[in-house]
Amino acid sequence: MNMRVLIVDDEPPARERLRSMIAEAEGFDVAGEAGNGEQALQLVDSLQPDVVLLDVRMPGVDGLEVARHLATHAEPPAVIFTTAFEEYALEAFESQAVAYLLKPIRTEKLVAALAKAGRLTRPQLQQVASAARESSKRSHIGVRGRDGLRLIPLDDVLCFYADQKYTTVKHVKGEDLIEDSLKTLEDEFAATFVRIHRNALVNTKFLERIARDASGQHFVHLRGMPEALEVSRRMAGDLKDRFRI
Repeated sequence: MNMRVLIVDDEPPARERLRSMIAEAEGFDVAGEAGNGEQALQLVDSLQPDVVLLDVRMPGVDGLEVARHLATHAEPPAVIFTTAFEEYALEAFESQAVAYLLKPIRTEKLVAALAKAGRLTRPQLQQVASAARESSKRSHIGVRGRDGLRLIPLDDVLCFYADQKYTTVKHVKGEDLIEDSLKTLEDEFAATFVRIHRNALVNTKFLERIARDASGQHFVHLRGMPEALEVSRRMAGDLKDRFRI
């Protein structure tokens, strides 16, 4: 069975050129095309391609951000970056891409990169994705719903709250259920979020004050969030010392 390739580029002529070159590469078929990062993530969910040809520089969600989200998938596709800008090579390398192709792309270079991607086994791709998760962090949180994937800017997230097997992200426009575990989120966003309880991480950007009730229980108040969040006794002292609130 031929491997399926998703082409992602905001310029239609670039997508058409890649499509024609893939037609010359034996063993590969074009599964679909995306003109921006958000559309790419939605199509990866629905089409399940084996390889993603990913332009780095796109308006909105760029290729590097797309690669970070793909690295969170249980069965990630292989990523081949395509770009006219050489300065992104280091970031692409840190994103554990299979290859980095500079435009204008030559057919033999693309065919070689696709062949390399085709030789990777599923465990190898999972190992690549694991390394990518450790080397970079996302700027958006992906929420999967009936209408496909939505991206919530991390700067708009007030807190993450875990309840049994679900994690809720509370943000400035409401709240949504997400698939990420609280531990994974804590590891990825430790510079921005702090754990206040075994089931809660809060964005320090929105931290307003820490209060204590008559029983001695501490609570965190976040700007834009009417309800207070309970702080575990073990973490209350560390929070007060760290933020002097």
